[in-house]
Parts: sequence; structure tokens; C-alpha cells
Amino acid sequence: MSIACWIVVYTPQIWENFQLKSGEGLSVTFIVLWLLGDITNLIGGAMAKLLPTMIILALYYTICDLILLFQVYYYRRLASRSSSSSQIQQQDTTTSDSETSPLLATSTSTSTPTHSTQPKPFLPPYLEYPLLLLFVLGAGVVAWFLTSGEPDEISIPEKPPVELEWRSQLLGYTSAVLYLGSRVPQIAHNYKTRCAGLSLAMFFFSISGNITYVMSILLTSLEPRYILANASWLAGSGLTIFLDLFVLAQFAVYAYQDKKLASEGKVFADDEERIDERTA
Repeated sequence: MSIACWIVVYTPQIWENFQLKSGEGLSVTFIVLWLLGDITNLIGGAMAKLLPTMIILALYYTICDLILLFQVYYYRRLASRSSSSSQIQQQDTTTSDSETSPLLATSTSTSTPTHSTQPKPFLPPYLEYPLLLLFVLGAGVVAWFLTSGEPDEISIPEKPPVELEWRSQLLGYTSAVLYLGSRVPQIAHNYKTRCAGLSLAMFFFSISGNITYVMSILLTSLEPRYILANASWLAGSGLTIFLDLFVLAQFAVYAYQDKKLASEGKVFADDEERIDERTA
């Protein structure tokens, strides 16, 4: 289920960037620190001979981080090209029409702001999120069915080998610090963008993935030596959950504020219409 959560977690953000043709909802520092954390997690997990699931997850994270980073700079380059070409066309139009067009008309047309509209999601939220949850639950059921033995066969799992090696432990704690530090610039970035262009589903399933990730470690063994060997990975995933919950709180606060402003604007518009009707 942890792998299914992390397969799902990046998909909404990658799709949203593709729709918006922009990755400005993400902080570049957030992606870079996340990428560095995934790389150190991958190397440390391989050196510590952790569960194959953990190593597969770290490799998948790294690939998805590179995709997000590529989207940010690719769409920034496209935006700079389009803006420069539009400026050249505007200058040519202004030069050719300066002798024939009135000054007031020119200033009015150039000062009119343009508002970009956010494209509709591939599926409405009331369908997207339940389908993603069903995918995660279905993946967990299938994985349990494939790994379970015969009903009348009872096998006692062997204790996992535990190796405490200082280099892998150092990389593990480094990745934990990078994971925690990556959320800070994203939270600060959200204050500027009000979470525009950011996928709520990414952080929702990040929380779900981290919870199942921690559970997969704890359900393997609760021996103190085994917990100590995996303490850095437990800290990196467990503590990140609280910062992701803070991001979800930002989504809720900004959505509430926007809804409140929209309702107030509608009330003011209705009052103006009534005043116009009375004066008429």
C-alpha cells in the first residue's frame, strides 16, 4: 500500500503542472531538497540492506522529483519565450498605430489586465480522490493476496538481519533532515501563492504514504536493535507527516478566505444592482 500511495502522490501534481503549463505552485528549493533527501535515502537504504520496498520507493521518488524539476524549468522557459515574443509584437503594433490611434485608446488597451483561468481537472474532486483511494486499497489487497501463503500453512517469519553501519546511518539521518527542511520553503512559498498551482492530493497521499511506510517498518520487527537501525527513516517519514498536515491546513484556510471574499463580493454586487434599480 505504501508503494501504491507514492505512485499516486506525484501524479496529480505532474498532471496539474501539465494542465497549467506552469510549475510555479512548487518551490524549487522544496523540490531540490526533496530530491537530495531521496538520493541519500536511496544510497543509505541500499548500504543498510533495508527492505526492498524501501529501496524501490526511494528510487521512484528520485525519478518523480526529477520530473517535477524538469517541468518547473521547462515551463518557465516557455513562459519567457512567449512573453518576449508578445512584447516584440506589442512594440511593433504600438509603433505602427501610434500616428493613427488615439492616445486614450492605446493606454486603455495596454492597461487592461489579463486574468489566467485555471483549467478544469481531469476528474472532479468528488470522483478523483475516491478513485485514488480505491486504487491504493486495491493495490494493498492484491499485494496481500499475492504474498499470503496457503491457509493451513503457518510460517514463523525469520528475524531480519540488522547491521548498524555508520555510513548508512549518516546518510539516513541526512535524508531525514533534508525531508524535514524541504517542507519549510514550500510552506513559505504557499504564503505568496496561496497554494495556487499546488495539488492538495499530493500532500494527502504523501501523508498516507508516510504512514504506511512507517507501519511497514514497525510491523517487520519491534526489536530495539532493528528500530535503532531504522530510526532515521522512521524520523524522516514520521515527522514529515506533521509538516504535510500544516500544508493541508494552509489549503483549508486559503479556501475558506477565498470563499468568504467571493460571498462578500456577491453581496456588494447585489446591493449595487438594487441601488441602480431604485435610481432608475
